[in-house]
Amino acid sequence: MFEYALKGKPRYWIWLGFLATLILIAFYFWNLEHHIGAGRLLGLHRDLTWGLHIGQLAFFVGAAAGAVMIVLPYYFHNYKEFSKITVLAEFFAVGMVLVAMLSVFVVMGQPPRVFFVLLHPTPNSIIFYDLIVLSGYLILNLICGWTVLHAEYKGVKYPAWLKPIIYLAILWGPSIHIVTAFLLQGLPGRDYWLTAIMAPRFLATAFSAGPALLIVLALLAKKLTGFDVGQKAIDTIAKIITYAFIINLLFFGFEVFTAFYSGIEHHKAPILYLFFGYEGHTEYVGLMWLSMILALIAVVLLVIPPLRRNETALVLACLAVIASVWIEKGFALMIGGFTPNPFHTVTPYIPTFPEFMIAIGTWAVGFTIVTILWKIAISVYQSKEKGVFIKS
Repeated sequence: MFEYALKGKPRYWIWLGFLATLILIAFYFWNLEHHIGAGRLLGLHRDLTWGLHIGQLAFFVGAAAGAVMIVLPYYFHNYKEFSKITVLAEFFAVGMVLVAMLSVFVVMGQPPRVFFVLLHPTPNSIIFYDLIVLSGYLILNLICGWTVLHAEYKGVKYPAWLKPIIYLAILWGPSIHIVTAFLLQGLPGRDYWLTAIMAPRFLATAFSAGPALLIVLALLAKKLTGFDVGQKAIDTIAKIITYAFIINLLFFGFEVFTAFYSGIEHHKAPILYLFFGYEGHTEYVGLMWLSMILALIAVVLLVIPPLRRNETALVLACLAVIASVWIEKGFALMIGGFTPNPFHTVTPYIPTFPEFMIAIGTWAVGFTIVTILWKIAISVYQSKEKGVFIKS
């Protein structure tokens, strides 16, 4: 099947070349970081040691976990409308997990330290379990997606031994985001993260932003290749996004109520800093209100059925969901956890240009993998539609 990845129109190769350029630029800045030091190249400092890259871990783990909302109905409930998009969702999860893992890798002081987690496991450390669930989910989705696609390529049903692995992957999916949430919510000195509903909030954002990104990519693939996953599949996923995103906003509202009704200053301070400013520091006020405005636009477009069924409005709603969640979870969540510090002082954190370019490079790696795997999958499905089978 891999021969399909080696064939494509010029725009396919131009896109891969563009992604490869971004990866090379990111590699340059990452190498520079190790020569002159992260403290001089990145925006991180003593009061804020987790920034943009760890935020990308949170966001893209959620995007990967969101694929479960497509895979589960198809395999558990035999929802045939997802037959064309399930393998794409599994391959999408592979790319998103890779971005999440690379987001940690690039910010490590010394990359070999990643392997120390496996060579010297510490079961009382959440990061140990995070590495296990992320790598496990990547492998499970790659096995499931590739085996099912190969069966389609041969014109036969996928082997029986795969079914337990598929079920394991589905059950495994939510765990990657639950464990990632546990990295944050168990830290007693970080009031913005110290909440029992951090894991449910993470799952709500995962089940909205992940499928939203999947819809955008699926509709883009339809425009570029003519491959249609089916209008009913898109409509169903859009409903999933609607419910999950509304639940996410409710959870955030619960957090705001708890912080301000209780009057506990430590819980109020991060929200005040992000949304209204704190002691004259207003670096992210505009960005946070933009996230809320985008969320409101997304809800309006999603809850009104005629708008949700309109392809242009749906794409705008999905983009608004993605941007809103990325700002709040993939960026501001880290800042709010560290600012203000325990002494109620603010040391501003502004990501640097090299920091953004390294992050964009990790995205490029993930979308390169998604592009290649989707190219193979779409080519196989289109060959099947034309009646071309490879008999075993």
